[in-house]
Amino acid sequence: KCPGYKVEHFGKVKHGFDATLELAGTPCNVYGKDIPSLILSVRFDTKDRLHMHIRDSAGKQYQIPHSVIPLDVGAGVGESGSNLRFSYLHDPKTGFGFEVHRGNDVIFDTTGHPLIFEDQYIEITSSLPRNANIYGIGESPDYFRRDPSNSTKTLWNRDAADPFRENVYGSHSVYMELRQGLFHGAYLHNSHGMDIVLANDAIQYRVLGGTADFYFFAGPTALSVIDQYTELVGRPNRIPYWSLGFHNCRYGYKSVYEVNEVIANYSMANIPLEVAWTDIDYMDKTRDFTFDPVSFPLSEMQKQLETLHVRNQKMVLITDPAIQRRSSYPTYARGRDLDVFIKNADGTEYVGQVWPGYTVFPDWFAPNAEKWWHGELQQYFDQLPMDGMWIDMNEASSFCTGSCGSGRPEDEVPEYPWLLGSSEPPHRKINTTDVFLVPPYAIHNPLPEISDKTIETTAVHANGIIEYHVHNLYGYMESKATRDFLLRYRPNERPFLLSRSTFSGSGALVNHWTGDNAATWQDLHLSIASMFDFGIFGIPMVGADICGFNGNTTEELCARWIELGAFYPFSRDHNAIDMAPQELYRWNSVAEAGRRALNVRYSLLPYFYTMYQHSVELGWPVARPLVFEFPDVAAVVDNDRQLLIGDGILVSPVLQKGAVSVDAFFPSGRWYDWYSYVETTGSNSNITLNAPLEHVNVHIRGGKIIPTQPPALTTTEAREHDYSLLVATDYHGKASGELY
Repeated sequence: KCPGYKVEHFGKVKHGFDATLELAGTPCNVYGKDIPSLILSVRFDTKDRLHMHIRDSAGKQYQIPHSVIPLDVGAGVGESGSNLRFSYLHDPKTGFGFEVHRGNDVIFDTTGHPLIFEDQYIEITSSLPRNANIYGIGESPDYFRRDPSNSTKTLWNRDAADPFRENVYGSHSVYMELRQGLFHGAYLHNSHGMDIVLANDAIQYRVLGGTADFYFFAGPTALSVIDQYTELVGRPNRIPYWSLGFHNCRYGYKSVYEVNEVIANYSMANIPLEVAWTDIDYMDKTRDFTFDPVSFPLSEMQKQLETLHVRNQKMVLITDPAIQRRSSYPTYARGRDLDVFIKNADGTEYVGQVWPGYTVFPDWFAPNAEKWWHGELQQYFDQLPMDGMWIDMNEASSFCTGSCGSGRPEDEVPEYPWLLGSSEPPHRKINTTDVFLVPPYAIHNPLPEISDKTIETTAVHANGIIEYHVHNLYGYMESKATRDFLLRYRPNERPFLLSRSTFSGSGALVNHWTGDNAATWQDLHLSIASMFDFGIFGIPMVGADICGFNGNTTEELCARWIELGAFYPFSRDHNAIDMAPQELYRWNSVAEAGRRALNVRYSLLPYFYTMYQHSVELGWPVARPLVFEFPDVAAVVDNDRQLLIGDGILVSPVLQKGAVSVDAFFPSGRWYDWYSYVETTGSNSNITLNAPLEHVNVHIRGGKIIPTQPPALTTTEAREHDYSLLVATDYHGKASGELY
């Protein structure tokens, strides 16, 4: 039993309060060493955002520097000008507790739960209403409404193929709660690994270090919570118009000539294709910034890019952060000379294993890292000025545990561990005496060590900070360095950058796909929830691999997936090496389903683009759950089987094998079939709609005006056509809309 803390020296300051907190009894040292003296700061940043920070008085605990993530500090308001209030009390058993109020409602309440603040463990618990409606916290494939009775969301960036309810590529601690028709939210600004647990009518944070740096958002709508959150961490980036088109990729194309055939086949099938992507197959020995001289020679890649541009299409290629450790590889040699790679504790280079063999990892804290990275990218783009970039494997991923390449010959290329079969080396002996390798509290990262499949937590950065404290920031920092290059390379064009690993604020820098999903009906369904999650996280340009990445898809599944995927904000078909091809033209039914669904998408491009302007200005997601628009309707609090595009287009996909109809929920009001304009009267109930294999149900919400253009095979061609306005009146004969 931990004693908690007692408040001393509480006083008002401009725009808030300050206090000191002293340990209220004998240290419990449950998962580390109790810190005896803390500082509490409360600031009313804006009328709808309250900042509460508990930190150690000595200032030794790691905090995310403002230079890494530049949070908005807000102009500050007086307590009377805030929609949130802060209060505290002292409980004889549990010590200091605090409440955050919005009107008469307590939206965050730690009273009765002791604050535990140790060097490697922080625990803060807030009471929740019974069966609370909680959304957010991830990245974790799950249903949209989190199970409030038994959910543990682990934030530790991990290369994992989208296992259900486990931690994967990114870390986002923000959540929102719906309570009596009103939303509010909270965000913990901390880069350490953590568990966020929903159980026992409470939300509990269990954090492996740092400080308790909380922000609370008053809402009261879902969109206003996201507005308040993205005002803090950064508004979503402004995308180029062409990125709204349809994209195709696969891991396993054997040559540039095969990719050329794919591009041509889409055209012959009369299916829109905006962007041709290529995975690591194009590289020479899977090394960054190189081209396979036989299968993907640079001269042929240049011809492909030129041909794409003539046809108003685009090219995007993949880049990984891991750099092959070989002196004859110029990218490595230049980085070594500039001292830009992560180190072991003894000062030698930390050497993991990724696709090209033994690899080193850029240290984004190193003084010369950005100079080196920009230089490599400049040479790369000078050879092939592609249209966008895709950064992958940036959790960062490594195939071995620890610096497995240290002391190994430079010319040695180890086998991939999964190809070793029964001869795969056993896991190393776990060093339980090193509390940074094996922290006293074990977060629910489902591997023997938190260093498994990534950079070891004791690896050292140029600023002396070990990886333990900043692991979750790696992808964010690579995104920042890469976007900075793209802005300098083409200062008058909007960059397009896709990243697998993300952190709070990444939406200002990059877009996201949900990683290595599977060709299953469950993953088709879960892709909707993942889109909604990233809408909360401030990354609205998001989508899943259409038809599934791992495993062989089926004709029916692929048809149903493109019918949904055509409405993903980021719409891309992509699958894995050695899997059956799944380009949309491979089956007649899938091709027809793709043509029909993508015709709707391309007709709606002006509407999609207008919704993205709301994202840029206010953070609002493009793909939204019904509960965001209809928070008073109890039946939609867990609806993640339909999606709204903006507030005016309702998509009701088929998500079950063999189904030829769909039970779609229609909120009260007038809804019009996209294809026929036939009216459906919504009454907060399900209506069964016909859904033959090649058809997806789309409805226009009464009261909305939808801007459209005739569809085409590229966004450039579509934009040359005249605009039309679809005016869908409500029961009062009125409608309104916008066009940007």
